[in-house]
Amino acid sequence: MVIFSEINSIEQFSNYLLFEKRYSKHTITAYINDITQCQKFIQSFNKNLLTADSNDLRMWIIQLVEHEISPISIHRKISSLKAYYKYLLREKQIEINPTSKLVSPKTKKRLPVFIEEKNILTLFNEQLFDESFEKQRDKMVLSLLYGTGIRLSELVSLKISDIDFNKMTIKIFGKRNKERLVPFGQILFNDLKHYIEIRQKINPKHTYLIITNKGEQAYPKLIYRIVHHYLMLVTNEEKKSPHVLRHTFATHLLNNGADLNGIKELLGHANLAATQIYTHNTFEQLKKVYSKAHPRA
Repeated sequence: MVIFSEINSIEQFSNYLLFEKRYSKHTITAYINDITQCQKFIQSFNKNLLTADSNDLRMWIIQLVEHEISPISIHRKISSLKAYYKYLLREKQIEINPTSKLVSPKTKKRLPVFIEEKNILTLFNEQLFDESFEKQRDKMVLSLLYGTGIRLSELVSLKISDIDFNKMTIKIFGKRNKERLVPFGQILFNDLKHYIEIRQKINPKHTYLIITNKGEQAYPKLIYRIVHHYLMLVTNEEKKSPHVLRHTFATHLLNNGADLNGIKELLGHANLAATQIYTHNTFEQLKKVYSKAHPRA
């Protein structure tokens, strides 16, 4: 059995998340940042993560609350710690898991933000997009996010070879490299064909579908800027991120009669519980319809 030092244990845990759990680099960075923050707190009273007990960790949580860190952030930090100590227990580096008695603060469930259907129609108004590469690229970004429910990370890594025009499906590599096939309709088919034709003039050899004006692979901040710019034109919602279009994709499907299990597969959710939150949006819509239409509402 290899004996870990405190620093070595964090490095080994990071490798475990990368190579065994196949988490994204973004997720791993968040985990390690949380653990490192806790490490600094524990070290302030001459202890370390390998010798910390539940009281030490609870004191850190109390400090986070006192510094008015949001319950959602605290919940994530506790999840990071629990994963880390579960790994140490598995590797026999500790005998007792100090996180077993940690309780996460209650968080208020927020309904997913989505764009109304009439506003989506406005979003894809042809007058917003001329025939330049940049405008057609922007339209393609919006079309894919809303037309397939694809995640931001999945979008930037999407390759032209992942599109099957004969079967009208897109192969998407989701979290932990889990593969799923998402169908698309005639409108997206036409948009893809048109965009690729224009795109080839910028960089015909590049494998990635969404590229910059310089012909390089698109990056997350660029996608954020594109989405934020166009959503500003059609909605007053505070959130205007790529994930809002993913929420909109799922909500509109459900509102128009799609099966919840089918939506789960399209989104690439690991379980149905993650998809069921969209039923709350649908119920809220029904309440609005009822209050407006019923004579005695």
